[in-house]
Amino acid sequence: MNLNQVTLPVDDMEKAAGFYRKMGFLQIVDTPHYARFECPEGGASFSLSLESESFVNKTTIYFEHEALDQLVEKLTKKGFKFSQMPQDMSFLWREAVLFDPSGNKIKLYWAGENRLNPPWRVEKID
Repeated sequence: MNLNQVTLPVDDMEKAAGFYRKMGFLQIVDTPHYARFECPEGGASFSLSLESESFVNKTTIYFEHEALDQLVEKLTKKGFKFSQMPQDMSFLWREAVLFDPSGNKIKLYWAGENRLNPPWRVEKID
């Protein structure tokens, strides 16, 4: 089994889609109520769904990038505002945090080998 995609709720499709295109994601579906994006590396995708009712989203979406500090610098120069600049975390990842126009939390990170194989991994593949 493999994860296909994650869909984030948004309250302004045009603004949200522009935000993700500006970040460097490739838009592959564009409708007034739904947008889908392809990540520039790895073949993963995610989508946006326009919600007419107000919502509170406590979901966090993670995007991994090996050259995290350079990516954050590039995005900062494009006008993106980060609530947390890249820093080393206690769980052995380096991450930065920002929010999209609808308030969805985005973590840009690099974990390397620790993403799937942290020292405290519970189950191992035989």
